[in-house]
Amino acid sequence: MFPRTIVLNRLLSPSNLEDPLLQGQRATRMRRMEATEVATPQTTDLTHVMELTLNVNGSAHRCVLDTRTTLLDALREHLHLTGTKKGCNFGECGACTVHLDGQRVNACMVLAAQADGREVTTIEGLSQGETLHPMQQAFIDSDAFQCGFCTPGQVMSAVCCVREGHTQSDADIREWMSGNLCRCSSYPQIVEAVKAGASAMKGRR
Repeated sequence: MFPRTIVLNRLLSPSNLEDPLLQGQRATRMRRMEATEVATPQTTDLTHVMELTLNVNGSAHRCVLDTRTTLLDALREHLHLTGTKKGCNFGECGACTVHLDGQRVNACMVLAAQADGREVTTIEGLSQGETLHPMQQAFIDSDAFQCGFCTPGQVMSAVCCVREGHTQSDADIREWMSGNLCRCSSYPQIVEAVKAGASAMKGRR
């Protein structure tokens, strides 16, 4: 007979306490993992790079980037323009809104390669030196932010909202700014800011 301590240790071991069905499932998973490892070719270099030119805020930047790099990551990590915020990274919150050839886009949903040779404007490029863009000033005057994380994207989207002619009513503004979320719920002030910015932008491109 085995000593009592050995018997107890064997009875209380994880393998004996675990449900036999779970043991079988674990064994099946292990076999599948081993089969996958055998079937998957071991590639040492999965990185593909390309050289491109990003024209950002009036300046040309020659970059060598992984082809999978998003415009958002190129701006923040490579050009160090951190005014454009990374929020959801799925194109749902609008925090990363920039202008691409004058049109608003979510930078997290655009590859840097797609912006090669095109004109990109970020929040840093709106002002003229120390003079704020009318929409930036309108957001300050209307107190249209709290934490401020979404504000750069809100401002960039608001500028295009005016250019697109979608500021004829509060309902229009809410509809065409709905792609930019504000977790602080400053939406009433944002609507006021867009209206004030639209008035100040009259006659300005």
